Amino acid sequence: MIYGAMKFSIGGPLRLAFRPWVEGIENVPAEGPAILASNHLSFSDSFFLPAVLDRKVTFIAKAEYFTSPGVKGKLTAAFFKGVGQLPVDRSGARGAGEAAIKSGIEVLERGELFGIYPEGTRSPDGRLYRGKPGGLARVALATGAPVIPVAMIDTEKVQPPGKVLPKMIRPGIRIGKPLDFSRYQGMEGDRYILRSITDEVMYEIMKLSGQEYVDIYATAAKRQIAEAAKAAEAQKKAEA
Repeated sequence: MIYGAMKFSIGGPLRLAFRPWVEGIENVPAEGPAILASNHLSFSDSFFLPAVLDRKVTFIAKAEYFTSPGVKGKLTAAFFKGVGQLPVDRSGARGAGEAAIKSGIEVLERGELFGIYPEGTRSPDGRLYRGKPGGLARVALATGAPVIPVAMIDTEKVQPPGKVLPKMIRPGIRIGKPLDFSRYQGMEGDRYILRSITDEVMYEIMKLSGQEYVDIYATAAKRQIAEAAKAAEAQKKAEA
């Protein structure tokens, strides 16, 4: 009930204001479990994708969105619950991964859609980064659910990182054909299989999005960018 109300109050205005275009929506099954594996360009990705689908999509969100104190904290928690996001404590990397996997399996066992960003974090520069093995692949193998590659287009231009007010730019969503990994069933413990599945999904996302692919993790790229900015600032001060 809450999700339906939120979808109506948020999804409708989003579609009306930004008019997102969609290709391949027929690849999302009308019923039954499926994993939507998407690139991640903007905070708004988790709102635009559910807005164009008739079915509920559950994403994972950091627990802080659900536990902040005060009136603002309660409103934020209610909002994220209303749009179908689940809290995961990310204070410990391994614990966070296991919690996300468990949550994803539970969503799919209910016959619902589970949304996941294989890159693990937003792209720092609009390029597509290496997918993290484990989460996506393990959930797919544990449930047998098909993996549907999704490409968000230009959402980073709608709401660039650090910007509060969005720009009125029309984003796009391309949805690929479902990928079946049942041939690897029972091989969740093989890291090479997990890597292979993840790379296959990332390749399909790359074809859909047209992004340049970078074979490092986005988290490493963010560190490199931060270190370069720090070094440039130090150089600037030294020359002053």
